[in-house]
Amino acid sequence: MNQMQNFTKGFIKNNPVFTLLLGMCPTLGVTTSAINGLGMGLATTFVLVAANVVISLIKNIIPDKVRIPAFIVVIASFVTIVDLVMAGYAPALHEQLGLFIPLIVVNCIVLGRAEAFASKNNVFSSLIDGLGMGFGFAFALTLLGGIREILGSGAIFGFKFIPGDAILVFVLAPGAFIALGYLIALINKLRKA
Repeated sequence: MNQMQNFTKGFIKNNPVFTLLLGMCPTLGVTTSAINGLGMGLATTFVLVAANVVISLIKNIIPDKVRIPAFIVVIASFVTIVDLVMAGYAPALHEQLGLFIPLIVVNCIVLGRAEAFASKNNVFSSLIDGLGMGFGFAFALTLLGGIREILGSGAIFGFKFIPGDAILVFVLAPGAFIALGYLIALINKLRKA
């Protein structure tokens, strides 16, 4: 498989949110705004890319018996870096994302790519795979957050462009399910067309 197919596979064909339905906890929990979705998506992308690269580098020295715990330690190390950097340089976003940042450690997208791809491929392919899946996840979260923010508060990235109140349900938990359901239906319809 060439590298471009490797990249677009995660972004388009096997998008973690819209196709594989992975990472639903942060997808539904933090996407009340586009900036939250983008922040969470980029944080997860960093962890995914860095973990894929390191796991690909050390795959031959990890015994099979401790493979998964070793992967989790690598992933947790990068999540800690993201958490501390975000707390220091983007405290408002860090506060908004809250507990979802440490939960990147157990995000099935990150561990799944480490097990299914990085542990079986070279460093460059693992890097490209991480970028594709990560950017696909970030795109999905930003799109969902943007739609919820527009419909729920009449704003995008915090810039209000619709005066007055909007549809409050979209900034609440049920709005996440409604918006995600319609997005998945639209994407499935476009794929079949």
